[in-house]
Amino acid sequence: MNRAAQEWINSDPDPATRRELESLSEHELAERFSAPLTFGTAGLRGPVRGGPNGMNVAVVIRTTAGLAAWLNTHGHSGTRIVVGRDARHGSEAFATAGAEVLAAAGFAVTFLPRPLPTPVLAFAVRALGASAGIQITASHNPAADNGYKVYLDGGSQLVSPADREIESAIAKLGGASSIARTPVTAVGNSVIENYVRRAATLPHGRARNIRIALTPLHGVGGDTALAALDAAGFTDVHVVAEQFDPDPDFPTVAFPNPEEPGATDALLELADTVNADLAIALDPDADRCAVGIRDGDEWRMLRGDETGVLLADHVLTTAPPNSLVATTIVSSTLLSKLAPTRSARFACTLTGFKWLTRAGDGLAYAYEEAIGHCVDPGAVRDKDGISAAVLVADLVATLAETGRTVLDVLDDYALEFGYHHGDQVSRRLDDVADINTIMDRVRSNPPSEICGEAVVFEDLATADSPLRTDAVVFTGATTRIVVRPSGTEPKLKCYLEVVIPVANRSELAGAQAAAKARTTQLRAFAEDL
Repeated sequence: MNRAAQEWINSDPDPATRRELESLSEHELAERFSAPLTFGTAGLRGPVRGGPNGMNVAVVIRTTAGLAAWLNTHGHSGTRIVVGRDARHGSEAFATAGAEVLAAAGFAVTFLPRPLPTPVLAFAVRALGASAGIQITASHNPAADNGYKVYLDGGSQLVSPADREIESAIAKLGGASSIARTPVTAVGNSVIENYVRRAATLPHGRARNIRIALTPLHGVGGDTALAALDAAGFTDVHVVAEQFDPDPDFPTVAFPNPEEPGATDALLELADTVNADLAIALDPDADRCAVGIRDGDEWRMLRGDETGVLLADHVLTTAPPNSLVATTIVSSTLLSKLAPTRSARFACTLTGFKWLTRAGDGLAYAYEEAIGHCVDPGAVRDKDGISAAVLVADLVATLAETGRTVLDVLDDYALEFGYHHGDQVSRRLDDVADINTIMDRVRSNPPSEICGEAVVFEDLATADSPLRTDAVVFTGATTRIVVRPSGTEPKLKCYLEVVIPVANRSELAGAQAAAKARTTQLRAFAEDL
């Protein structure tokens, strides 16, 4: 056993992970110590296991001590910090350890009382004027994982250079057992109650006569979502019983993400059984909201872009003129067309809510196609599945009062802006080097036409703008394709959009068929990259 590994084991305060590391072979131990976890989209994420590249008590202690040191050097000594957690494996121990490190470092710690949705943590940071927040969660990722999200700047997700500076502070620390910890008492329910009250103020209309089917997918959003919907006046809510209570093993779904095939089957079955008007699926930490609707005789889930534009339009009905709405480079182009017709400004950012909530002054709404919606930036500067669910319910109820549905509104958009159809190809590769090889090949020899349509190639890696990132874009008369590596998984992602003009309602069905046929061709192209 090498010296670094032995020193880590000796300083690990958790006897379970000490024993785990001591039982590993030299090869396994080398893998655990090959590199530490680093900050990704908004924090750390990794498998729950011992060693510096897993999520464990020692890693959380050192990470929190590094964050504390960074806060001290940036003028935040002794300020308030909020700590929360979900119900995943290890979350309680990790959150407790983090809160204790902060308390020993002299910070005023608000330790949330139980497993709660990530948006409650983001709300608390802003509402309490805290300098930072920590949420222990791995959101919609596999059951074996956990994570550590950091919020700064009034409740927005961590961005560079703070992430690299905190990592530098962590690297200067000694072993976890040398870092002081002071016991912390959890606070009461007032933060949760205030969050629910705020969410209940979001509806614009007075109609409430709809039936809702809901699943939190074994996560922590169920009770808070019911409370928020009830406070807003939506009381006819039916839940998927076998998925309602938090369960870190997510036993009824192969992957706890509402976007994954099969994840919402039980929800849509319940919606059909109870004759619901709306189906809502939250991801396990309830920062994302997926929406299901009846489409003819069947139920289907809306794409994130469909829900995103519907909610943007709904928010803008009461927002001040010249308000800002935002989405990302991989989302539909529809919002950029809708915004000026609603007397609003539009911004496009890099992927991730750490960029969306910093899109500009006067932000009224932001969304990303991966079913994330920020519907109340004044209270929650992050995606918030529960507030989004309340506002979706308001939209559906308001439309129902006049005999209309969201499908009618989507048809209206097609007539006003053309029919927009989106899809995504996500290719998982075993080796990250394979992803880089594909990106290099596309950059060195980009096609001038795709599936018979001339396209213009743009390499965002060389863009002289805030949108500079590792991605390429192909744009044609009806086609847009964005290709980029995933920021969180070993995947190559291709985002597809086809736009077909629609002159009148009689052309709508034909435009929809043409767009879907074109999308099928684009999928084949993306899968062969």
